Amino acid sequence: MADKPALYFRVRENGAFVFRVDTENRQKRLELIQIAVVNVRNGNMKPQGDAIPTASERNEIDAWIVNRRKILAARKVDDIKRTTDYLNDTAHWINADATDGQIAEFADDLLMAMHDLRTVLVRKKSNMLLKR
Repeated sequence: MADKPALYFRVRENGAFVFRVDTENRQKRLELIQIAVVNVRNGNMKPQGDAIPTASERNEIDAWIVNRRKILAARKVDDIKRTTDYLNDTAHWINADATDGQIAEFADDLLMAMHDLRTVLVRKKSNMLLKR
């Protein structure tokens, strides 16, 4: 790895484990030394073990948190857009191909979820209009 990164982020649900990438060891092997655990939601960074992040590493971690939040926000919007596509695909499948048994299997759950979604959307949209 000629251009090895200074830090490696092992992503997890709420953030990441942060490792310092070390090749300057006796065996000349790539070693990952855990230096912190990061929570993306609240921005907390907890140092781990004896390896305390340097100021430069802390800046890199902070930049990673900002970038990760942007990625997650974009994914959320994409998920919502895909949900619209799935609802359209589901409506077409129910109309064209679903059997009575298949419809009976999921109809109540789907109707409740759609009702809940509609209620939330109507309330949020109403609040948006009232703010204008």
